[in-house]
Amino acid sequence: MIKQKRFAMLMLSAFLVISSSNVNGERISDYEYEKGNSNLVVNNRSAKKCVALTFDDGPHPKYTPEILDILEKYGAKATFFVVGSNALLYPDIVKSEAERGHEIGNHTFSHPDLKKISAAGFLEEIRKTSDVIYKITGLTPKLFRPPGGYLNNDIVNEIIACDGKPVLWSWRQDTRDWACPSADCIVETVIGNLNDGDIILFHDYNAGSSPTPVALDRILKELSEEGYRFVTVSELMSM
Repeated sequence: MIKQKRFAMLMLSAFLVISSSNVNGERISDYEYEKGNSNLVVNNRSAKKCVALTFDDGPHPKYTPEILDILEKYGAKATFFVVGSNALLYPDIVKSEAERGHEIGNHTFSHPDLKKISAAGFLEEIRKTSDVIYKITGLTPKLFRPPGGYLNNDIVNEIIACDGKPVLWSWRQDTRDWACPSADCIVETVIGNLNDGDIILFHDYNAGSSPTPVALDRILKELSEEGYRFVTVSELMSM
């Protein structure tokens, strides 16, 4: 509970600089990806033959368990950026993620449009999700991924100063699987653009018929044969 309260205070400090206005986040530019931003987690090029698999928006009652079984099949670990309202609906799935050795990150409570939400509202989204995750797993999430990837550099720097970790994904490793492309398209996106130390963006929640489990199985099979390991974001960062 002490860690939980500390996290809330850290996030409050991080957003005091914008407390009188909307978040007004801007998506980190392609330039920032190419130049590199030491305050923003998007990859770790020192991690040879390792990648971090990340899944946003879950848990989902069908697709998340399927994904967990596929990860276990290949001995892979992943980071799940959960939406608090979904975690409340399916706490046993979040608990299973943690028990299987996966990492849980914060993806807000209701997946709001960050360009339209107040700073106080944003803080509440973070706090509520942190509370939910803590009650289910006993762990306080330290990683945060903004819906839509919307952040600006000032906010990133403030989060880092308060011991938080803003996480996006690697350049060209957004599978856009939420839009239900073909499994072939997802495999091509990942395999065709892969670099050591990449953070790959998937979604385990999809309102339609998700291609992610089928694509994931194919990706893990091929990359395993090439000698790749699949780790959490925190493990990738520590390499």
